Amino acid sequence: MDWLYHRSIFDFDSMTDLNKDLRQYLDQNYSLHIPMSTKKERSFDGTIKWMIDQGESQAIEAVYIPEKNRGTLCVSSQIGCLIDCPFCATGHQGFNRNLSSAEIIGQVLLAKQDLQNEFKRDDLITNIVFMGMGEPLANFSETVRATKILTDPNGFNISRRRVTISTSGLVPQIIKLADHVNVSLAISLHAPFDELRNELVPINRIHPIESLLSACWFYAKKQNLKTVTFEYTLLKNVNDLREHAKQLAKLLKNRPAKVNLIPFNKFPGVVYEPTPPDQINEFRNILLESGIMAITRTTRGDDIQAACGQLAGTVNNLAKKSLRQKLKKTLN
Repeated sequence: MDWLYHRSIFDFDSMTDLNKDLRQYLDQNYSLHIPMSTKKERSFDGTIKWMIDQGESQAIEAVYIPEKNRGTLCVSSQIGCLIDCPFCATGHQGFNRNLSSAEIIGQVLLAKQDLQNEFKRDDLITNIVFMGMGEPLANFSETVRATKILTDPNGFNISRRRVTISTSGLVPQIIKLADHVNVSLAISLHAPFDELRNELVPINRIHPIESLLSACWFYAKKQNLKTVTFEYTLLKNVNDLREHAKQLAKLLKNRPAKVNLIPFNKFPGVVYEPTPPDQINEFRNILLESGIMAITRTTRGDDIQAACGQLAGTVNNLAKKSLRQKLKKTLN
């Protein structure tokens, strides 16, 4: 692990403090190939997006977001996504398969090596967020395995609080996660009551808000988190009204919660429109006045389709029906 993650050596024969027989065995039975980027795009704001080949004419995307005091790498956990949130480009692509922990870690190694070659520094990635393509907790074991490598002192040695797993709300997996890793948790909430969230986040029909929040508070208490982050994408005249803000504040009041308000980022084929900035500010102020910590996320990389909700990649869809279609058929 030291050779791989600290010295960036990807040739077993160069790991000279391992005996020759072991090096030969490793070389014959394992491979250390960093994945290949088929396309690299750079935003005017410095955001970088890599299209990463996954074979079979498929690709995932990873995004690096530079800021003044940190650099965040957004990684994917699946090729496509089955959750099918209607305002997310990934869900529109369908679903092919889960990524292995090696493929998840490969995104980090590719980005680290590319940034090091360009900027001559190996410390630019300070934060990792599982907010790229896919639902991380639907790929539970591989996400956990990758997370442990990211936080291991012999691995990337990233602080646990600087690694964030984002989920649409798979309640049993959130509870299970508390027994495996201690990292930051983000919830894609997007609505303050079940009827609306059923439409925006279809998994809510299986795991409604009350059970989701109970799982969040369980995880926060067990892992001693100061806050759970709730992501809330604002959609014009859908979930952005004053009453929505008041209901959200009531839902989270006196809880270890922080709200990230996300301006909606359009993509081809979507019917939603973004909420005007002044209305976003009003929404945030209602939360703040109610004692809820709330910030508005600055949109980054939207000119290269790298902003929140815009990652699409190239997906050979193997899902016969989306989660939304399956649930509607079940309910009918």
